[in-house]
Amino acid sequence: MKKTFTVNLGNMVFSIDDDAYLVLKDYLDSIEEYFSADKDKEDIMNDIEGRISEILSSLTNPGKQVINIKDIDHVISIMGDPLEIGGSEKKAQTSYRSEYRSRPGRLYRDPDDRVIGGVCSGLGAYFDIDPLIIRIIFIILFFVFFGFIIYLVLWIAVPEARTTSQKIEMRGDPVNVSNIGKFVKDEYESVKRSFRGKKKNN
Repeated sequence: MKKTFTVNLGNMVFSIDDDAYLVLKDYLDSIEEYFSADKDKEDIMNDIEGRISEILSSLTNPGKQVINIKDIDHVISIMGDPLEIGGSEKKAQTSYRSEYRSRPGRLYRDPDDRVIGGVCSGLGAYFDIDPLIIRIIFIILFFVFFGFIIYLVLWIAVPEARTTSQKIEMRGDPVNVSNIGKFVKDEYESVKRSFRGKKKNN
């Protein structure tokens, strides 16, 4: 007989047996320790927990309600071992956006680089080309074909990348601890640069 705990992870509630709970707690503690020096540690941990909850949610169904140690092992195999997060010094200093594309991206609208609805920047990320090229194509189509209608259909049909996981998926990178950490840090630095730029202009 095993004890079962109820945990809130990424705003989702799960039932988890005692062995799995201990492994998951140790795993999250080791990740938190790794990012302990980062100012944006809380945001990174929230996004990592959100991603873990997505994976665990996909493993539950009406016939399987309790998370076991096999499920946690599966999570760790996807998210990565905390001891290997940093990798080499060179990799640790590389933005996740400049690393290899491990697989085709998933099509989303990009809210962070949009002119109107983020369709062109989303297509650019999906096909790994400059969004400006996509925008020029749509401008041409607007005059010679039904470019506006195509854009409008894509705007309605393609979901917006809202979460960190979706934004990483959009660029074709694996959604793991390393890439989530890099993404949040890049976003934090981008906001700082933007704030400094506005301050200088004022």
